[in-house]
Amino acid sequence: MQYLLMLYSDQSAWGRMSSSDQERGVAAYRAYTQALKEAGVWVGSNRLQDTETATTVRLVDGKSQVLDGPYVDSKEQLGGYYLIEASDLDAALGWASRCPGASHGTIEVRPVWPVPGSTSA
Repeated sequence: MQYLLMLYSDQSAWGRMSSSDQERGVAAYRAYTQALKEAGVWVGSNRLQDTETATTVRLVDGKSQVLDGPYVDSKEQLGGYYLIEASDLDAALGWASRCPGASHGTIEVRPVWPVPGSTSA
């Protein structure tokens, strides 16, 4: 089954880090991604740009409203994700606990709803 690991953290923290701390952070995520790939569970991953680049779309009375910025303001923002293939929730939680983001933010683990007839789930 596929699980989405959503990485939430304070996006402003990165800019307050020293360059050596940033380098260590990047190295930790590279090592984590490599471990996922070597275990054969990695499906995909991406880092997201800051929330200032977000655009929100919703329908109100049948008309599209497009707004700049994220849907909600919060202390932690969605900064990236990993899509993994795991045997069960416990295995997915194990991978989430190893994610570098768990030490400075929150990792939300959610099973992907399989699409009937899809070959990717």
